[in-house]
Amino acid sequence: MDWTEVIAEIDARDIESAENIAQMTVPYGIYTEDYSNLEQEVLEIAKIDLIDEELLKKDRTKGKIHIYISPKENPSEAVSFLKERFNAENIKYSISVNDKCDVESCLENWKKYFSPIKVGKKILIRPVWRDDFDAGDRKVLNIDPGLAFGTGTHETTRLCLEALEKYVHDGTAMLDVGCGSGILSVAGLILGAKSAVGIDIDALAVKASLQNARLNGVDDRYTAVQGNLADKVSGTFDVITANIVADAVIMLSKDIEKLMDENTVYIMSGIVDSRLDDVISSLPESLKIIEQSEEKGWICLTAMKKS
Repeated sequence: MDWTEVIAEIDARDIESAENIAQMTVPYGIYTEDYSNLEQEVLEIAKIDLIDEELLKKDRTKGKIHIYISPKENPSEAVSFLKERFNAENIKYSISVNDKCDVESCLENWKKYFSPIKVGKKILIRPVWRDDFDAGDRKVLNIDPGLAFGTGTHETTRLCLEALEKYVHDGTAMLDVGCGSGILSVAGLILGAKSAVGIDIDALAVKASLQNARLNGVDDRYTAVQGNLADKVSGTFDVITANIVADAVIMLSKDIEKLMDENTVYIMSGIVDSRLDDVISSLPESLKIIEQSEEKGWICLTAMKKS
């Protein structure tokens, strides 16, 4: 059966707010076309100032958010949700629906612009279809995201990866809630973690994370579970990551203490700056924020139990 592609066209100034809403409609991520800062972003990511003429002709005043709906889901529900939330936030939009989407072909164009990228001080993320990279002394994280969220290009994922570099050590037991493509779990394992458990509500994400663990030769230390937040997990972990939307972080934090011991590090990301206070106030009294980092309006928090 064909997937359905929902395309929301938004004014460029509202793209970030619209992305936050769109990410609530599907568990495996979205694809955004935003050319408003094309030159700056290409220079930052690819370190070049030569840009394809086709890209330069793109409309800088508008952005498009592509959402892919599984044949098992009802796309009209996603469209209704988007319209309701966009109207509530006074976001101008137009929505089109392609109900005959060959999803692999739809995503092929996106692959052309996903290049090997360096994250933090220790990792180079390499999409499996790219061989043009020089890792130097960095650890190579091979990634084939498929339909699962998490490529390392988004600010929320980069902030989490940078935090993992600081807190994952040999012997670390890790839990990744909302694992998506498994990028954080795999990164933790190649950084020295002894084990990682990834959990995601979506079966496609679980499948993608297992595939990426195999690509990196760490599948013998990785366990993937389909479940809602941490409802299928027990025991305690040394590092817990949650790169999910603010509302999901708030829900997870209610019971997070039962998964933590005295030295557990709890890393939360996917938090837009306007929701920061909500997330912090949801944390149990026994936890304290030990680090806060920010990139382009996205926040990553790291917490531990108070001594």
